[in-house]
Amino acid sequence: MSEERQRPFLSVVIPAYNEERRLGPTLARIKEYLGAQGYEAEILVVNNASSDRTSEVARKAGVEVLEEPQRGKGAAVRRGMLAARGEYLLFSDADLSTPIDEMEKLMQALREENDIVIASRGLPDSRLPVRQPWYRELVGRVGNVLVRLVAVRGIRDTQCGFKLFPRQVARRLFGAQRMRGIAFDMEILFLAQRLGLKIAEVPVTWIDSPDTRINRVRDSLDALKDLMRIRFNWMRGRYRV
Repeated sequence: MSEERQRPFLSVVIPAYNEERRLGPTLARIKEYLGAQGYEAEILVVNNASSDRTSEVARKAGVEVLEEPQRGKGAAVRRGMLAARGEYLLFSDADLSTPIDEMEKLMQALREENDIVIASRGLPDSRLPVRQPWYRELVGRVGNVLVRLVAVRGIRDTQCGFKLFPRQVARRLFGAQRMRGIAFDMEILFLAQRLGLKIAEVPVTWIDSPDTRINRVRDSLDALKDLMRIRFNWMRGRYRV
């Protein structure tokens, strides 16, 4: 049997840093959802230099674990997306703030002649039954305005951790990725726009997790500095896409 025929329809990549408490229920829910679909799928957990039992929990759940020693969500997502074997590649945050069922909306949008589909908290039809604290929302909104001005135009929410790619698009973009931190989302979308790829932003249900691994103020400031690096890298021809 050829490699193409063995390839699963969908790969779900989950970056995980010290997620031993949340990972078990998340994987159980994803496996339940995928088990009800009529296609083959795989789940890859990328352990991002955790100091707890993240890898052990994932292996006990029966999913593949990749070890990424470089700290940073971007490094973990890149490792998983380049290792994934599916025809379509979804990456999802370990807290499952965007329920896995929302994947159906993204897949439908991908069938409508889009090259990339991203979940969004910023559209009128997005549902946020449990919102972030007001100050985190404010920082996020201000940051997104700057992102749209500097790098990624027309996208209301670059940072929602739920994005779907066809295999070849994913391999091209993540193969060129250079950012290891949370700015990787902006970098991937920046490169996609420069390549003329069509990005669809889809409203989803999103539930805030208070046990976040993101320091909104510190990480947002780091991401804004990385925005300048992304533009500099592009102008210097450092992206091989």
